Amino acid sequence: MHRPSPSSARAPFDSAIQTLATERKGLETLEQAFSGPLGEAFVQAVNRIAGSSSRLVVTGIGKSGHIARKIQATLASTGTPSLFLHPAEAAHGDLGMIAPGDVILAFSNSGETTELAAVLTYATRQKHCVIAITSVATSALARAAQIPLVLPTSTEACPMGLAPTTSTLLQLALGDALAIALLEKRGFTARDFGAFHPGGLLGARLRPISDLMHTGNALPLGQGSLPLRSVILEMTHKSFGCMGVIDDKGVLQGLITDADLRRAISGDLDTTRAEDIMNPAPVTASADTLAQDVLQLMNQRERPITSLFIVDDARHPAGIVHIHDLLRSGLS
Repeated sequence: MHRPSPSSARAPFDSAIQTLATERKGLETLEQAFSGPLGEAFVQAVNRIAGSSSRLVVTGIGKSGHIARKIQATLASTGTPSLFLHPAEAAHGDLGMIAPGDVILAFSNSGETTELAAVLTYATRQKHCVIAITSVATSALARAAQIPLVLPTSTEACPMGLAPTTSTLLQLALGDALAIALLEKRGFTARDFGAFHPGGLLGARLRPISDLMHTGNALPLGQGSLPLRSVILEMTHKSFGCMGVIDDKGVLQGLITDADLRRAISGDLDTTRAEDIMNPAPVTASADTLAQDVLQLMNQRERPITSLFIVDDARHPAGIVHIHDLLRSGLS
């Protein structure tokens, strides 16, 4: 049986290390380029896109097209209205997807992609702003763009220098940087992100707790003067394993849990009052707290909380959430 020599067995490992080293050097060169014209053009691009009341039309073909699709998806999910336009389809009617005022973001490593010609001609005729991401400052794409983002010269990781590797990585990194800069400029929040990602674990984490909490008559509440016998009845009826203690104005004053009841059950059920056994400083959250943060709040203690009251600014109970509500929503 043929056994590979130690050197041949190690070859894939060495190849991977070389690829990563080459691409890392490319990223370092890109970062350094931001201290020059690329950085200035980048700021212009961010301001131009953020200042537009219309959409960002992202286009590219081949490997650059794949990168463009990913960046467009990232932009859309982080608050920049955008769409992907296939340049070949654009020449066959899809130019109609470009609306007045749209800004065009075009990806092409060489900047000489013939399929982009129809898009660039149309953009010039209709006076659309074109932002280009390319590696060649003298290319047709760079010349047609109002804001050319010219990537620094880099070495492809492919040993033949043919397969787009480092060049597409730099396009991806610059596109991501653009999306994040726009996110920050728009003041895009986790709540906004959650609105665009309602599905799966991410959607569950980013839901406000107000979407999950129980309200109204479901809340286990009673005043501090309530005898222990009535506290037991209220807790049993509402099935949250706790009862919130409120004053005459409905302000939350404390919390009684099953554990508090067990410690007090040997006392007189009619003379012992809710206020005698309550915890006067219960953990609470506001209605706009994200579900993932509530789960963390409930689990971060030595003895995890199973139910938590949601209160308004005046500490009036607005709802209650049980740990099972969070788990059923998809959080884990």
